[in-house]
Amino acid sequence: MRKILTSLIAVLVITNMQAQQPSAPKLVVCITVDQLRGDYIEYFYNTFGEKGFKRLLNQGIVYDNIRFEFNNVGQATSFATLFTGSNPCFHGIIGNPVFSFKDEKEISCLNDPEYLGNYTTDHYSPKNLFSSTIGDELKIASKGRSDVYAIAPDAESAILSAGHAANGAFWIDNFNGNWATTTYYKGIPWYVDRCNSGVETLSSRLATLVWEPTLPLQEYKAFPYLLDDLPFKYTFNNKSAKVYEDLKSSPIVNDEVNRLALQFVENNAFGTRACPDMLAVTYYAGNFRLLMDKEYTREIQDTYIRLDKNIASLLDAVDKKVGLVNTLIVFTGTGYYKSEENYADGLAVSRGQFHPDRCVALLNMYLMALYGQKSWVKGYYNGQIYLDRKLIEDSKLDLNDIQSKAAEFVLEFSGVQNVTTDRRLRSGYWNQNTANFRNGTHHLYRGDLIIELQPGWTTTLEKTASKQNVIRNNAVITPLIFMGNGLKPAHIHREVKATEVAPSITHILRIRPPNACKETPLFELITH
Repeated sequence: MRKILTSLIAVLVITNMQAQQPSAPKLVVCITVDQLRGDYIEYFYNTFGEKGFKRLLNQGIVYDNIRFEFNNVGQATSFATLFTGSNPCFHGIIGNPVFSFKDEKEISCLNDPEYLGNYTTDHYSPKNLFSSTIGDELKIASKGRSDVYAIAPDAESAILSAGHAANGAFWIDNFNGNWATTTYYKGIPWYVDRCNSGVETLSSRLATLVWEPTLPLQEYKAFPYLLDDLPFKYTFNNKSAKVYEDLKSSPIVNDEVNRLALQFVENNAFGTRACPDMLAVTYYAGNFRLLMDKEYTREIQDTYIRLDKNIASLLDAVDKKVGLVNTLIVFTGTGYYKSEENYADGLAVSRGQFHPDRCVALLNMYLMALYGQKSWVKGYYNGQIYLDRKLIEDSKLDLNDIQSKAAEFVLEFSGVQNVTTDRRLRSGYWNQNTANFRNGTHHLYRGDLIIELQPGWTTTLEKTASKQNVIRNNAVITPLIFMGNGLKPAHIHREVKATEVAPSITHILRIRPPNACKETPLFELITH
């Protein structure tokens, strides 16, 4: 009798667990908003409809904020981190663009001369992404049967969210406005070709696109810092050399992203295969390119109002075609926000200017005094100083010794908060203060000195006569939401790591996490 009862209890427990465990989704839709700010969602909440942001917040499992564990978070590094579940020290994407000292110019982190472009002259591939992605693991698990596509305004967002094994990644070309891709991916769906021909092309519709207020001016009252009551109106002149770059920094680009995304939802047979499919969609919510030096504008509020409608439209289309109950929606942002700060006369907020060119020249003079009259320093780029390692090797000098002496010298410059060396990070001599340096760089591309400036300082580059952003250490609030596929709504008031997103998605898909991912799935999704 005891054995019978024990067996019966075991059967009931297993049955109950199976009843609670949701099935794998038929479709995963990853919605990533470049430069999304959670505080703006809060400020603009009352102007949203019921089916966009509010639907996500009310029907999803909502985490307040995700945190990136490295400095200088940007578009490429954040996408690679979200979709590989690893930091730049593993996935290899350290920023975009990157600087080629060999060619003396900036290039895309995904530049690859081996592959031609389709509808673009650019040459891209994911070969510089060293880790697998969510989509790659889905392709491996399904033996290629799952469809994996990515759509984004920019090539880096599209390719890094798609991965190596995807069916395709599409972005808007900066020069012709077409939906572009690379010959690395095989095949272009017919509806993408249709968007690039005849009256469907962006170039043929450019003159009809206008960005002006969606709501009456008096309803843009989230910011008490507006200086005028004038409406705004932006058109896009196809005679301008950078017209598509302007458009891609406006909310109009999200309409174009949706235009293609809805074609995929309608025509690609997502959710009808034996294995799950995946669609990665990227929107833009940053400053307009022509207003980078302005904050607290009606334009940024209108961007979110329009984005709310785009999200609602996409969710409705997925619900109609596949069913949200069969779809996992993953919504988040990129953890950074790009702007340029200008201060009114008399507001002495900036603490000073750091001049990398002068720093490099003085450092080279110092090393000359120690090691001889040679050009020991190659240059400065993106907070890092690069030494001429071949010259050091040919001179039979100790690289570690030179890096250490150079770091001590640079640390004496005004505005420098911290300096560490490549050798220290490679050798494990890093601590809590320099962990972000290690996480955010890769040993194959890392400079010899990695510099951190104090908050409030600006970086001035004499060669380009440009002033970079004022240094800020503020966190950008970035929510993370999982919705659909039978998940019950919940609000989790804790911060999670950006590297925990990918293993959580793969757990729900019942596949392995990406190969460089060391994190486990979020606890609430395992027990939900």
